[in-house]
Amino acid sequence: MIKESQRDSFGTDVIMHVKADAEGEDYSEFLETERLRELVEKYSDYIRWPIHMTVDESEWKETGEKDEKGNPKKDYVTTKVDKVVNSMVPIWKKSKEEADDEKCFQFYQDKFHDYEKPISVIRVNVEGAVTYRAMLFIPSKAPYDFYTRDFQPGLQLYSNGVLIMDKCSDLVPYCFRFVRGVVDSPDFSLNISREVLQHDSQLKAVGSNLTKQVKKELERLMKDEPEKYQQFYGSFGRQLKYGCVDQYGRDADLLKDLIMFGSAKEGKLISLADYVKGMPEGQKKIYYVSADTVEHAKELPQAEPVLAKGYDVLAFTDEIDSFVANVLREYQEKEFCNVTNEDLGLETDEEKKAAEKKDEEFKELTDFAKQTLGDGVAAVKISHKLKNHAVLLTTQGSITFEVEKYFREMPGAAGDGVKAARVLELNSESDAFKALNEAFKTDKDRAAKIVKVMYGQACLMAGQPLDDPVAYSDLVLSML
Repeated sequence: MIKESQRDSFGTDVIMHVKADAEGEDYSEFLETERLRELVEKYSDYIRWPIHMTVDESEWKETGEKDEKGNPKKDYVTTKVDKVVNSMVPIWKKSKEEADDEKCFQFYQDKFHDYEKPISVIRVNVEGAVTYRAMLFIPSKAPYDFYTRDFQPGLQLYSNGVLIMDKCSDLVPYCFRFVRGVVDSPDFSLNISREVLQHDSQLKAVGSNLTKQVKKELERLMKDEPEKYQQFYGSFGRQLKYGCVDQYGRDADLLKDLIMFGSAKEGKLISLADYVKGMPEGQKKIYYVSADTVEHAKELPQAEPVLAKGYDVLAFTDEIDSFVANVLREYQEKEFCNVTNEDLGLETDEEKKAAEKKDEEFKELTDFAKQTLGDGVAAVKISHKLKNHAVLLTTQGSITFEVEKYFREMPGAAGDGVKAARVLELNSESDAFKALNEAFKTDKDRAAKIVKVMYGQACLMAGQPLDDPVAYSDLVLSML
C-alpha cells in the first residue's frame, strides 16, 4: 500500500519485522545491538557508504559532587551514541604506500584469527574482461586441524565490498588450500552460489590467475628468501606432495618445481632443480631411497654404490614421496631411480662381464641360499653394488618396500597379501661371505644358519620387520 507522508529529510526508511521466537528458533537475537553490529562488520564492513547504528557507550563521568576527601565523584554512565560501524575502505583497495606489509599482516591476523604473522602477502589488481582485486596470504604455520577433514579451506569472496561467500574453495586448487585471503570484484553477482561458481568462466579466469600468482610467490620465496620457504615447507610441504599425486597427478606440473627432498650429500632439503643442477657430468638418473631420516639414507647399503660414484641420493622420508616419484616419472628429462629395486645404470660393459662371471662361479652357493630361505625371498644373487657392507636386501617387480609398508599400515586386513618380492644380494668380497663359502664346502648346517643370519641382517638394514624376531635372536646366540 502506498500513501502520502511527510519526513524531515530526503531518504527512504526500510522497516523489517522479525518473526516471533518459536521452539528451537531464536529470531529475537537479530534485534540485539551487538549481534546486528557483528553482522554488519562481517558482511558489509567495506561497502562505500557509512552504516550508522545507535550503540551504547559507557564511561566514567564526574557528577559535579565531591566525596569526603574533596575528590570529585564519578558515576559509570551509559549513553546512546550514533556511530559508524563499518570501515568503508578495505585494505586491499589501498596502495602499498597507504598499507605496507606490516599493516597487511595485522589485517590477516585479525581477520583470520592467526597468532602468527604470515610468510608473505600477495597483492593482485587486475583490470580487463574481469576487474578484481585480491589480497592473499601464505601462512607461516599450519592450523591444528589442517590435515583433518574438519579443515575448511577457501578465500573470502566480495562484490564491491559486500561479503558474498565466506569460504570459496574453488578459486585456487586443492594443493594450495593453505592460502587465505580475499577477492573483491564489481563483476561478481551478489547471488552467486557454489553451483554457479563452478560453471562461471569469469571466475575460472580469476582462479587461474590467482593460482599462477601463488606459485610465482612461492618460487620467489624459494629463490630469494630460502629460510622463509623452509619455514613454509615445514608446515605445508606434505600438502604440496599430496597435490602432486591427487587426481592422478593433475597438478603435478604445477607443483614439481616447489617440492623438496633431503639430500644425502648436502644434509638438507633441496629442490629437484637443485639436484639436477648439481649432477656431475655423466649422471643420467635422479637417485632416491626411502629412509627415516637423511642420515639414515646415507648409511643404507642400497645408497652405497651411488654415493661412491659421487652422485647424490634423495632421502624419501614421507610415505607419500615414492608415490610422487611414480607420478612424475622424470624431471628435466632425468628419470627417477629407486636404488632399492631398479637398475642403477652405473656399471660399464667390463664390470657387467665380471659380475656375470662371479654369478656363475658362486651359482651353487646362491642356489643353496635360495633353497634355505624358501619363499622368504624371490632370489639370492651376488651383488654388483656393495663395497663395504656384506648383504643387501632389494626388491624386484612393481611392488616396492614403500608400497608394501603403505598397504601393511592400512586399517583392517585391506593390505594383506601385498608383499614385495625380496632379493638377497651378497658381497662376495666380504668376510661374512667368505665364512659362508667355507661352511658351504664343509658344514651345510652351519652354512644354512649363516644364510639365515645374513638375511636377518639385510632385513634390519632395509628397515623391514623380521618374520620371527625370537627365532632370529636364538639363532644368533646359538652361533656365539
